[in-house]
Amino acid sequence: MKNQIKRKIMSAMNFPALIRIFMVLSMTAPSMAAEPYVAWPSKEQLRDIEQAAYACSRINSTKACKRVRQLADPLMDHSRLPERCKDVLWMLMDEAKVANNNDFRRKDTITNTARRIPRFCAEPVTKNEKLKSRQA
Repeated sequence: MKNQIKRKIMSAMNFPALIRIFMVLSMTAPSMAAEPYVAWPSKEQLRDIEQAAYACSRINSTKACKRVRQLADPLMDHSRLPERCKDVLWMLMDEAKVANNNDFRRKDTITNTARRIPRFCAEPVTKNEKLKSRQA
């Protein structure tokens, strides 16, 4: 009886190499699939932030400046955006506050920061996409 149990245990331990590999891969697959794909912000979404910043610099109202912060804040936790983009958004959120004096320096600061959004936050274009657009 003991010999039969030993044989069963030993035969169970002698998995072929492919089965061992499959078991290892099946154990790591859930951890790889844990990170969901996060889409890049659309051009329209980035443009909305830019337009809201222009409105904040012109109008200098609580509503306009609050909109900038509301639109930009969710992108601060975006996993795919580069740090340069997040720095620009952070500066914009810091500058987009109602001021007592809406002078040209304040307007220029907000406007110049908003102009950086398309440059630093737009989805990078790969070489294949560049070739396709040139051929069309």
